[in-house]
Amino acid sequence: MGAARLLAKGWVLLCLFAGAHALRFALLEGSEPAVVVPQLLIALALFAAMGLLFVGGYGASSDGFHHHTATMKERKLGVARPHFNDSVLFGFAALSFVMQVWYAPNHLSGPVTDGLVRAIAYAVPGQGVIADRLASCSLDGGRIFASAFAWLLAVVFLASSVSRLKQAAAQVRLDRTLHPQSLSLTALAAALGIIAIIGVQCLFVGSVLAGLPCSAFAGIPGAVLIGLGPLLLAYVTYAALAVLLASGSA
Repeated sequence: MGAARLLAKGWVLLCLFAGAHALRFALLEGSEPAVVVPQLLIALALFAAMGLLFVGGYGASSDGFHHHTATMKERKLGVARPHFNDSVLFGFAALSFVMQVWYAPNHLSGPVTDGLVRAIAYAVPGQGVIADRLASCSLDGGRIFASAFAWLLAVVFLASSVSRLKQAAAQVRLDRTLHPQSLSLTALAAALGIIAIIGVQCLFVGSVLAGLPCSAFAGIPGAVLIGLGPLLLAYVTYAALAVLLASGSA
């Protein structure tokens, strides 16, 4: 779990999530799919390539050379399959997108919607801030429920990943053995911890959300902030804990 690969994964996920919403908005405006899809794919590939440049600094060719060795060692050490949490993260992001696009706009109120929104607002102060801002901006349209559902997915992801924290830490140490990096585990854990603390203050507590303009909650920025922000925060928090555990047991 190097810093470069962590940033690249987050950037690629961000590009895919934003690109999916961009395609949806374009189709809703009446654009021809045969025209907008190639244009969007080119832009998406270019933006994703920017993130993948971080992997080049990490040494992508070295990863491929040592893939077989790493797999054999993981089996001997009983380590969980690599990238499992990444797969869950991408799957949850897709589920959040589906909820934003198809379910939430058609279920603005009801036992499930209201119950989940109240439960998340009780546990996550930032959810209440988002609900107040969306109400004052007249921008609900299912966004409040979509935000609550994204926080639910984030909590489930974090709880699931923490339950496998020892395996993740072992994977980090093995990865460091195969691919030495200039940034130490302690420094990486500190950097991720600072990012996680800032994210908690901004998204979970909601101290920054209250000052954002209404435009920040609309369109693609709002869709990414509401549907993907909590998941990325949970991912960074899990990564910080895994690296911190690995640095303490190295």
